[in-house]
Amino acid sequence: MAEATLSGAIHPILENDYASEWMGIKVLALSDGHATIRMTLRQEMLNGFGMAHGGMIFAFADTAFALACNPVNPAPGETDSITVAAGVDINFLKPAYRGQVITAVADRRSSAGRSGLYDIQIFAADADAQPDPQNPGELIAEFRGRSRTIPKK
Repeated sequence: MAEATLSGAIHPILENDYASEWMGIKVLALSDGHATIRMTLRQEMLNGFGMAHGGMIFAFADTAFALACNPVNPAPGETDSITVAAGVDINFLKPAYRGQVITAVADRRSSAGRSGLYDIQIFAADADAQPDPQNPGELIAEFRGRSRTIPKK
């Protein structure tokens, strides 16, 4: 999929996802159990040290996690359920800074019944670097998510 701004037309869960819209997330790729997204770090996303706030990195990775967990085109019978986070861990490895472009790559590692396990890697690159899907930048964080499929309310 070509780079696209966030919208419900790309994935149903994005239709009312105002947080991800505010972050300026762009969807680069989606497939069953996989998502790649990108955003540029803005000043209001920084902490008091001038680095990306950990909560921003976490929220960014969480969007990639949600996109990888939920089908783009749910099959009949899948529309009555959603997949959400049951628990997550994040490890911050290096800082990222204003103007850098961060990319999250989410992949399903395992799925059994209503539970799943996903790994999301977050990379940072300077804004003037040529986008390269094979080399999205320097690894700055790793996020592991445990998912659970539940009834939709």
